Amino acid sequence: MPSDSVPAGPQAFTQAMGTAMGQAKSAADEFSRMFAEFKMPPMIDTEALLTAHKRNMDTITAANRAAMEGAQAVAKRHVEIMQQTMAEISETMRSLGSPESPQARATKQADMLKQAYERAVANTKELSDLIQHSNGEALGLLNGRFVEAMGEVKSLMAKSALEAPKPE
Repeated sequence: MPSDSVPAGPQAFTQAMGTAMGQAKSAADEFSRMFAEFKMPPMIDTEALLTAHKRNMDTITAANRAAMEGAQAVAKRHVEIMQQTMAEISETMRSLGSPESPQARATKQADMLKQAYERAVANTKELSDLIQHSNGEALGLLNGRFVEAMGEVKSLMAKSALEAPKPE
């Protein structure tokens, strides 16, 4: 047996459909209102974006070139040091073959060892300085471009804020 609170028959169906249609219309109206209030952000300046990307690639290329030139300079200097060392070893072997007293030979060997050590320290410092200079140059290029890129982002954001639609 139907309850008194639930209408029965065609009249109940019509009433339920009317309620459902009213709710659907309310939802559609709400969606339309929200969509009308939705503001699209301004279009991205693709030309500025492409220009910035080109500058980034140019900077990376220049930094790689600086690093490669630095590595070549280090390798070249290392070969020169090795050649110099081999010539010094040959000279040392010749001088050690000369007839001298054991005391004179020991003194000579101590002097040669001291000179070899001082040259090794100086050569190591020179190579270290070359590497540091090369790395500093490459990093300086990258750092400069990064600072420049942040300025570009800042100006693009300011421009975008000016072009953005104002809230009503």
